[in-house]
Amino acid sequence: MNALAATNRNFRLASRLLGLDSKLEKSLLIPFREIKVECTIPKDDGTLASYVGFRVQHDNARGPMKGGIRYHPEVDPDEVNALAQLMTWKTAVADIPYGGAKGGIGCSPRDLSKSELERLTRVFTQKIHDLIGIHTDVPAPDMGTNSQTMAWILDEYSKFHGHSPAVVTGKPIDLGGSLGREAATGRGVVYATEALLAEYGKSIKGLTFVIQGFGNVGSWAAKLIHERGGKVIAVSDITGAVKNPNGIDIPELLKHKEDTGSLKGFSGGDSMDPNELLVHECDVLIPCALGGVLNRENAADVKAKFIIEAANHPTDPEADEILSKKGVIILPDIYANAGGVTVSYFEWVQNIQGFMWDEEKVNKELRRYMTQAFHNIKNMCGTHNCNLRMGAFTLGVNRVARSTLLRGWEA
Repeated sequence: MNALAATNRNFRLASRLLGLDSKLEKSLLIPFREIKVECTIPKDDGTLASYVGFRVQHDNARGPMKGGIRYHPEVDPDEVNALAQLMTWKTAVADIPYGGAKGGIGCSPRDLSKSELERLTRVFTQKIHDLIGIHTDVPAPDMGTNSQTMAWILDEYSKFHGHSPAVVTGKPIDLGGSLGREAATGRGVVYATEALLAEYGKSIKGLTFVIQGFGNVGSWAAKLIHERGGKVIAVSDITGAVKNPNGIDIPELLKHKEDTGSLKGFSGGDSMDPNELLVHECDVLIPCALGGVLNRENAADVKAKFIIEAANHPTDPEADEILSKKGVIILPDIYANAGGVTVSYFEWVQNIQGFMWDEEKVNKELRRYMTQAFHNIKNMCGTHNCNLRMGAFTLGVNRVARSTLLRGWEA
C-alpha cells in the first residue's frame, strides 16, 4: 500500500472514530491548492533544460501551510499529496499553528552543479513567490535540499517582497536560522521515546536500541541515546550495517563515518546484513530511513518491544496489524518525528519577533511540546479505546475539523 493510500486509510479510520460528517470528511481530504510550474534553466554548458516543480497546499484552517521542498528524480504527485496531508495532521498533533504543504522539483540534484541548482531554485521561487509567504505557506528543506537551498529561496523571494526571513525555515544560522534546528528531529525522537518509556516505568538508560538509517535523524538520535546511557547495539545506513552486543561507541562511529563516508570497516563492531537489522534482538527499534521497511514479509520476525517511527511511513498497514497482535508498541511517525517541524515553528516565531533564542531555550520548548503532545495522544487513546497511531490521528484530525467548523466552512 503506498503512502497516499495508507494516509487516507488512517484518516478515514480516525474520522469514523470521531463521527465526522461525511461532507466535512471529504472536504478535509481535498487539497486547498495544487501548483505545477515549468522551470527552464540554462545548464553550465549553455543548453536549456526544463524541470517540473510543484507545491501541494493541503489545508490552512489552523494557520499558514508548512512543509518541505524535495529535489528528487521521482517526485511523484501522489506521494507529495500524501506528505502534504500528513503535514496537516502532524502540525495539529504537535499543536503548532500551521496547516500542511509539500513540494518539490523532479530532478537529480547529484547530477546538477551548484550554480545549476541555484538557478533552478531561483526560477522555481519566481514562479511560486506570490503563492507562498510568511502567513500563507512556509517551505523548509527536505530530501535533496538543505539550508543553502533555503537561503536562495529567501533571497529570491525578498527581491519581490522585501527582506522576509520568516518565509522559509531551516535557514543557515547567519540568515536567521534557529539554533538547535539541525538536531531537532533526532532530539524530538528521543524526547518522544522518553515520554513513551516513562508510561511503562522505563527509561532510556540500560535499554538496547537498533537504529536503521544514520543520516541527520538517525545519527542525532543515536548520539543522544548514547549520552543518556542507552545501548545502541546495531546501526545501518545505505553503506552497510554494524553491530556490537555490548553497545556501539557512537561518537567513534560518527567520527569513522565523517572520515570514510561509510559505516564499513568500523573497528568498534562487526558488520552485519542490513536486512537482518530490523529483526535484530533489541528493546527499541528506530527506523529513520525510508518508508515501507516493515512489511508483511518481516513483521512477524521483529523482536523489538517498542518501535519509534522516526522515518515517514516506515510501517505498512499489514505490518501494523501483525505487530499489534504481537503486542509491539508503535509510536507513530506523525508524532515521533514532529520535532523538526516544531523547531521550524520556533525559527519562524523568532524571525517574526526579530528576537533569537539560545539553544537551551529551543531544546526546553521542544521537550515541552513533545511531552504535552504525548499526553494529549494518550488521552485520545483512552477516549476512543485505540492504539497510539489512531490516538495521534484522531487528535490531529479533530483539531483541524474543529478549526474548520469554527471558521464556517459551509458559508
